Amino acid sequence: MDNIIELAVEEADVRLDTYLRQHTSFSRSRITALMLEGALSVNGEVETKAARKTEAGMCLRLTVPEAKAVEIVPQNIPLDILYQDSDIVIVNKPCGMVVHPAVGNEDRTLVNALMYHIHDLSGIGGEMRPGIVHRLDKDTSGLILIAKNDRAHVALSEQFKDRSMEKHYRAVAFGSFSEEKGLIEAPIGRHPTNRKKMAIVQSGKPSSTEWHVLERLRGATYLDVHLLTGRTHQIRVHMQSIGHPLLGDTIYAPNIKVGVHVPRLMLHAYSMAFTHPATGERLTFEAPLSDQFEQTLQKLRNN
Repeated sequence: MDNIIELAVEEADVRLDTYLRQHTSFSRSRITALMLEGALSVNGEVETKAARKTEAGMCLRLTVPEAKAVEIVPQNIPLDILYQDSDIVIVNKPCGMVVHPAVGNEDRTLVNALMYHIHDLSGIGGEMRPGIVHRLDKDTSGLILIAKNDRAHVALSEQFKDRSMEKHYRAVAFGSFSEEKGLIEAPIGRHPTNRKKMAIVQSGKPSSTEWHVLERLRGATYLDVHLLTGRTHQIRVHMQSIGHPLLGDTIYAPNIKVGVHVPRLMLHAYSMAFTHPATGERLTFEAPLSDQFEQTLQKLRNN
């Protein structure tokens, strides 16, 4: 059954999409899409122009279609679910798992697994699917946050944008660092010749990464890395740019050798702190390192 939202406007001279964004749980893009579908009526007449300004006393009626099923096949793939409630799910993603179905990875993804294990989705953007708030590379393991509904997805995405969501990674980088901690600030954008890679480019987006040494290993260094921004491949690109690429990185440092076999990318999303979208409680989660990650660390200690 469709969800109908009725609002009596009290604030004048505000764009309709902005007003609805402020008074509903939907993103501006979702509101714009609904308006183009004829879902909004103003004083009984359909309105499709998002830029129209509100007037005091306006009666708005937004009809939101019931979430429809998507063509993502639920698959019974084991998942390490660390936490779940009616709004969010926290998963410890394994190395090697792709997050979203895409060309070349149509199934066996995190979303396929979530569709099987999570049974109380109310839908994101009008579709019965989990909302991935942020992504991890296929070869990066660790914490990933999922929203079960539009309201949670919008609130968590805002925290990600305004940097109130705090994320720390565990990483093993090549070589020995001369300092105990540092900050890397360099813009990241698409690589000019290799479209599968990112790079430091002046036209890229501002990107900031903090790091500090946890342990000095033989030929490598164990780090805590704090993301201040969230660009694709940010940690991998930034660490390579200062001469300390991550071990096991087949894209940015395929020829690095440290005397022991490194079977995976040595990058793990270890901790995450954010404000719960419904309760307002500040939550912190940690994901233990995999056995493979731990074993590689131990080999580097004994190398």
